Amino acid sequence: MESKKTNSDKFAEVVIVEGRDDTKRLKLFFPGIETIETNGSEISAETLLQIKKVAETRPVVILTDPDFNGERIRRKVTAVVPTAKQAFLKRADAVPSKSHGSLGVEHASGVTLAHALNNLHEQTTSELAATEQINHNLLLDLGLIVGATARQKRDFVGQQLEIGYANAKQFERRLVTFGITKAELLTVLEKWERR
Repeated sequence: MESKKTNSDKFAEVVIVEGRDDTKRLKLFFPGIETIETNGSEISAETLLQIKKVAETRPVVILTDPDFNGERIRRKVTAVVPTAKQAFLKRADAVPSKSHGSLGVEHASGVTLAHALNNLHEQTTSELAATEQINHNLLLDLGLIVGATARQKRDFVGQQLEIGYANAKQFERRLVTFGITKAELLTVLEKWERR
């Protein structure tokens, strides 16, 4: 690793994480990084207000665990800061090394965290999403919403596009939010068929 860099040298963003262990893990690899901890999925109004206030002057990145509660936090933070950038971890990269514990940012390697923070997703305009025709019917036709392999397909597509796993409803929203085009989706599904 290079010499230690401060947050202002390396990270303009403030990273929203779930808890103290996530902050400790990020600071291990990126000593100058700044975080705001939500203290779990029951984010207080004060914390949301703090995040909103910070976002007025600094970019905000959401990096949560790849699970239900992590998604819940993303939705709550995005509701108050729609411009928040999104960083995602694959489930396989957030597994604890011991047999106990749950998925979490605190288990990710430095390489994995760097990759997530260097491959951020941002919301795009709804006009772009509309022109690309990503909609419920398309996802149904492609077997991404219902069917024996729908969950596995969504997981594969989420990993390939680096937007994380999501249930059917969230998956459609995420594709539209991040401006994933129909062509990009079809390219990834071709890889699914060839695997």
